Amino acid sequence: MTLDNLKSSKATFISYSEDNPLLVLGSFFLIYVLTTAFSLPGAVWLTLAGGALFGLFAGTVIVSFASTIGATLAMLIARFLLQDWVQSRFSRQIQTINSGINKDGGFYLFTLRLLPVVPFFVINFGMGLTPLRTATFFWVSQLGMLPGTLVYINAGSELGKIHSIGDILSPTLIGSFVLLGIFPLLVKKLMSIIEAIRIKDNG
Repeated sequence: MTLDNLKSSKATFISYSEDNPLLVLGSFFLIYVLTTAFSLPGAVWLTLAGGALFGLFAGTVIVSFASTIGATLAMLIARFLLQDWVQSRFSRQIQTINSGINKDGGFYLFTLRLLPVVPFFVINFGMGLTPLRTATFFWVSQLGMLPGTLVYINAGSELGKIHSIGDILSPTLIGSFVLLGIFPLLVKKLMSIIEAIRIKDNG
């Protein structure tokens, strides 16, 4: 694992991608969808890789749709194929999810996506056992996961720009990882403000 080897591998990938753009993009997209749909480890690394390989804009679009499609497939698998297993394995978390959906509907899913107090795959499985419509699950998940996706893709795109050891501590790369660190805190603060506004309006 040397910088020269990483650069060489990236150069090889880019060369192959230029010759077979649809194959490379399609393969990455399919791998990401399957990883998310079957709750396999590695989604975070795939997201960073998406930024490094495809850049900020294209990487965000590709990963955003791949992750949402995969999450929706996981939800449908739980709803139609694995109801009993999910219910027995995650009964406590599902009670929390059901309570939130009954109270706040899609807004509760949006909150979980922005500030996941429940693991990502449990959200997908748990939502399969709720009456939430598939279309609502899809667009709320797409919107709710987009900020986090953008942060990770941005970090990955900066990693893809390393040309020397000195670049590892470049201001933009450091800024990307600082953003990764403070993003959950910013979201938590934002959700507190939104909740306070909702309570005031309902009061």
